[in-house]
Amino acid sequence: MKLALQSEMAITNDDVRQLDRSYVFHSWSMQGNLNPMVIAGAKGCELWDYEGNTYLDFSSQLVNVNIGYQHPRVLAAMKAQLDELVTIAPATANLTRGEAAKRIVSLAPEGFSKVFFTNAGADANENAIRMARLYTGRDKIFSAYRSYHGNTGSAIAATGDWRRVPNEYSRGHVHFFNPYLYRSEFNSTTEAEECERALAHLRRMIEVEGPTSIAAILLESVPGTAGILVPPEGYMKGVRALADEFGIVLILDEVMAGFGRTGSWFAFEQDGIVPDLITFAKGVNAGYAPAGGVLISEPISHYFNDHFFAGGLTYSGHPLAMAAIVATLDAMKEEKVVENAALVGNGVLRPGLDALAAKHKLIGDVRGRGMFQAMELVSDRPRKTPLAAAEMGAIKAALTQAGILSFIVENRIHVVPPCTMSAEEVNKGLTIFDRVLAQFGNFAK
Repeated sequence: MKLALQSEMAITNDDVRQLDRSYVFHSWSMQGNLNPMVIAGAKGCELWDYEGNTYLDFSSQLVNVNIGYQHPRVLAAMKAQLDELVTIAPATANLTRGEAAKRIVSLAPEGFSKVFFTNAGADANENAIRMARLYTGRDKIFSAYRSYHGNTGSAIAATGDWRRVPNEYSRGHVHFFNPYLYRSEFNSTTEAEECERALAHLRRMIEVEGPTSIAAILLESVPGTAGILVPPEGYMKGVRALADEFGIVLILDEVMAGFGRTGSWFAFEQDGIVPDLITFAKGVNAGYAPAGGVLISEPISHYFNDHFFAGGLTYSGHPLAMAAIVATLDAMKEEKVVENAALVGNGVLRPGLDALAAKHKLIGDVRGRGMFQAMELVSDRPRKTPLAAAEMGAIKAALTQAGILSFIVENRIHVVPPCTMSAEEVNKGLTIFDRVLAQFGNFAK
């Protein structure tokens, strides 16, 4: 098929969808019955297709477009980098790569000095695991059942949800239950109980698996795909204390929660702890070009001054992605994007979701921080019965029809707009959520 410019030939949604279904193999899906949504363009917090339909983005795609779409400063930086140097091997010293690393380190807690760049969040977690094993001389990696860490070998084995099961090729992974009061594994009735019992469970897991065999605890600061599970007060400090007690490296996965999403540069800042390794991707440049990385604390960084690091990537610190990082972080600072995520997320979005929960029996729980919120939908509130997949699918279709791009996982709507979204846009979206949920009130008792 010969591609034509829009000026030469009108393009329809069906044209693009047919092209996709003829040649593109999609992730996490059966290929036969796919009917992908078609997007032609986007700006700010809005997207549109080839036929004039517009959508307000409450998904940030895969929770990565933190700065919104087509930010002029980021586009200009990427275009300038294209003219200067489009690609270079990671073994070289490159100005844009160095500037990107410098900016990321400047946002980290005291005691971090180096960044290892990757192509995405999955290989950031892969390399953090590698660093922890090399640094400690131990093998086992502890991670939570309610987690998602990526789709590469060790990252998917560290993931706790069902997708790890057909992909368990990596060695040495042990899972534990992280806190989730709404569906407590520990019969807790308060956050304090959930915290205490979850920490006791983790301690016991460490003891029976052998502390001297455990290289790292890998934990999302706020588990995202698993349900935006904000840890109870004191839990993260307790995990840090256990890691210190047993000489275990603490890796915090900030791939989804980082770079403004929760209303602070890193989500763990709100829990008052400092990890040993920080993995990131997504929001660091809003997905304008693939990029991720590992922020390395000084003890681990210094260890590799005279110990060989057995890891590397052809596109580590790719100049185009680095230019996007520099421009994104500079723009976020100057435009107070993180402050907006806190102010609008906690002050407008969250109260609006709480109001919806008071009105609609479908909503069993609301939780989150900043622009990182979730509504858990149930068919029976007292029993917390998860809303069925078919019913969630109907709600998603109705939201799309009404002009909302939503992020739905199992029985949850993850409400995760760009961190730049205004109060007016949030309120517009909340009005649509209200109208759509009212259509499905018969789903709940």
